[in-house]
Amino acid sequence: MENQIFQLQYAMDTFYFLVMGALVMWMAAGFAMLEAGLVRAKNTTEILTKNVVLFAIACTAYLVVGYHIMYDGGIFLAGIDGGESLVKDALAASAENGFDGDSVYSGASDFFFQVVFVATAMSIVSGAVAERMKLWAFLAFAVVMTGFIYPLEGNWTWGGGSVFGMYSLGDDFGFSDFAGSGIVHLAGAAAALAGVLLLGPRKGKYGANGQINAIPGANLPLATLGTFILWMGWFGFNGGSVLKLGDIANANSVAMVFLNTNAAAAGGVIAALIVARMLFGKADLTMALNGALAGLVAITAEPSTPTPLMATIIGAIGGIIVVFSIITLDRMKIDDPVGAISVHGVVGMWGLLAVPLTNDGASFGGQLVGLLTILIWVFGASFITWLIIKAVMGIRVSEEEEFEGVDLAECGMEAYPEFTGARGSGK
Repeated sequence: MENQIFQLQYAMDTFYFLVMGALVMWMAAGFAMLEAGLVRAKNTTEILTKNVVLFAIACTAYLVVGYHIMYDGGIFLAGIDGGESLVKDALAASAENGFDGDSVYSGASDFFFQVVFVATAMSIVSGAVAERMKLWAFLAFAVVMTGFIYPLEGNWTWGGGSVFGMYSLGDDFGFSDFAGSGIVHLAGAAAALAGVLLLGPRKGKYGANGQINAIPGANLPLATLGTFILWMGWFGFNGGSVLKLGDIANANSVAMVFLNTNAAAAGGVIAALIVARMLFGKADLTMALNGALAGLVAITAEPSTPTPLMATIIGAIGGIIVVFSIITLDRMKIDDPVGAISVHGVVGMWGLLAVPLTNDGASFGGQLVGLLTILIWVFGASFITWLIIKAVMGIRVSEEEEFEGVDLAECGMEAYPEFTGARGSGK
């Protein structure tokens, strides 16, 4: 009887893991739509190409080497064949000692859930370097980011490894990041920042006298759709990080994570819109969209322990931070067309530091050490990688190609040819 119960719970946990992974995979569509809506029409095809191909590269690089680095032996390279050996061991223990209510899930499902997180981190980079980066330079970086840079910091955190043998973030500092405010979002933003600093701003973004020129996106309905897709996918991102569903405690935990994730997003929207109204005198849709994402990023580090009201406040603070961060980066002439560095990086830091407010097992000191470790490693390794790519093949398109649109220069086609005319006239 115990073995039958165990097998049922195993099947339920594995199925739940796979469904949550599929929701996270759907976030790739959200990033594609959001970024396509916030860039100009003449750069739409290229940004969509980047999002499709980076997902494929992430899946392949993580399969070949990344998972092995992150967890000291991948399911395919280390021969864990989908986790069948784990099941046999657990069934044997159940037969000998009685079923204790715990469970394991398929190793293949674990890989699938992890690989879509890798793709999410890389998607963050895509929007920040949009409209002026060479497509193949970006794809070359994607191989290094998803195959090495991200998996190594993932090993130090979720993988339980030590940072170059010097210290353990979990054991020595009690660092906690439930679903990846730092491990995924801050990491993606740090990689993006390194690329943006080497790349420089888009032509015409900043005037000689310090003037900041707005470059509006081509399709705000598409950007809004992308935000809702991401909002929906985030339930898998955070909910799946509970890892199990097949018992009362974990089922309740999943429900609370879903509730808090939604509450934080709502708080982020409201706060960002109010701040934008106070600063600009108008209801800025792009700030509201980024507010939703900021709320989601902020709660990702710890969505299981706050009360729903506290989750709303954490998300609202994220929404406030993102507005001021976007304004500040613009004044620093750091050109981020979609606000990715602010949403995922600056607010990701807030999410990590907010964990001790509701989780007694975490400390501000430990969270700060983890934050700095992720930031310094990913930014430094990414900066060196971008420098090498720049020296070998260059990272920026020519001024003429940027003016005409990278759709024509990199892909040879336009996303809206009937509306924008030939040679990227929709600028």
